[in-house]
Amino acid sequence: MSKFIDRPRYSCALGGAIATLQALPRAITIIHGSAGCGQNLNIAINAGAGYMGGGYCGGNAMPSSNVVEQDVVFGGETRLREQIRSTLELVDGDLYVVVTGCMVDMIGDNTAGVAREFEREGKPVIGIPTPSFKGTSFTGYELILKGLIDTFVEKKAARDPRTVNVLGIVPAQDVFWKGNLREIKRLLERLDLRVNTFFGEGETLDNLKHAGGAGLTVVVSNNAGIESGRYFEEVHGVPCLVTPFPIGAEAGERFLRDVGKALSLDPQKVDRIVREEKSLYYGYFSRIADIYNDADLQRYALVLGDSNYAPAITRFLSDELGWLPELAVVTDALDEDREALVAAQFQGLNSGITPLVRFDTDASSVKKYLREAWPRNRNTRYYDGMNPTVIIGSSFERDLAEEFGYPLIPVCYPVTGRCVMNRAYAGFNGGLTFTEDVLTSLVAAR
Repeated sequence: MSKFIDRPRYSCALGGAIATLQALPRAITIIHGSAGCGQNLNIAINAGAGYMGGGYCGGNAMPSSNVVEQDVVFGGETRLREQIRSTLELVDGDLYVVVTGCMVDMIGDNTAGVAREFEREGKPVIGIPTPSFKGTSFTGYELILKGLIDTFVEKKAARDPRTVNVLGIVPAQDVFWKGNLREIKRLLERLDLRVNTFFGEGETLDNLKHAGGAGLTVVVSNNAGIESGRYFEEVHGVPCLVTPFPIGAEAGERFLRDVGKALSLDPQKVDRIVREEKSLYYGYFSRIADIYNDADLQRYALVLGDSNYAPAITRFLSDELGWLPELAVVTDALDEDREALVAAQFQGLNSGITPLVRFDTDASSVKKYLREAWPRNRNTRYYDGMNPTVIIGSSFERDLAEEFGYPLIPVCYPVTGRCVMNRAYAGFNGGLTFTEDVLTSLVAAR
């Protein structure tokens, strides 16, 4: 019997597809699905991702076929054709992507075939099946990328070794996606590389269209984008590098060196850039040394997040902030191979700590793992409590934080108690920002 999931920390595949397309400049999403799918997912994406808004022709303005009972009985392809025609007439875009909900795939509508009818007329319309039952929002991200790699990215006879594509940071699912992409791009540009982030600042659809001529695809993730990166390599011959999501100076250095090695860049140049970044980083970091020591701001930590954030934050807290991360719960659905890959990243922390690591998509399981990591005081004469402690997680941990009296820093989806604009936790600058947020939560009441 399948496990019941209480308050999942992701949306369905259609939700991931919508959020991904919403972040793609001048790409218009056309939902072929039941009435209400788009509205419900818009609420989840907008509020859960720090109120990211609908953007251009997204949110409540998304075109949708809104199929009803008659379409389910007799097929919804005619209704879809009507919706595509009206969207092309009324909505100004450069690419129109039809995505699907559960119902239309269950009744067998040929969404891609209908889209091809318009493509043969010279209209920039493609269809990518994204039924919700395919998986989570991470799955939707992969489905959109693989569909675009197949139908939109142009074949190139030659590759530019100084151009890289960046995948693995999922719009909306990573609440800080836009700022994180900016920081990743900044670091790669320091290596004199041209960078396609596709969903970041200053990107256009041309970046995606010509991405088949890149010299490398960098997947900044332990899970998301790996399938697409390898598919990019299979279809367009662009080599793929998979590297963990970096937070702070040590992880930022590893990221730069991984990319430098993959592209055979001058090691001395990479060394110089690393020295410059670390010099600036620790110059700022030293500002909090006095308050950290005087107020004894070291804490135990509970880390709850997806396979990008949970290991990255745990390592940062241990190796750079000197904290004691006793428990880490990875909250996205992974297969056994991916679990093993992620679990290995919690090993070998510089602090010597070996946190209890659990993989669970269910928010209600956290308290059980907390008792497992630190047994209750059962009238023991001498008892060392797990206190003071900070929770790094999502808005779902609010009740847990209130019950135990722990401060909560919401970082991972869903984040409903923060408005997020250009904030970032990736790289060197992101490590500084994360440190600010964490320590501010401890001194805020002074």
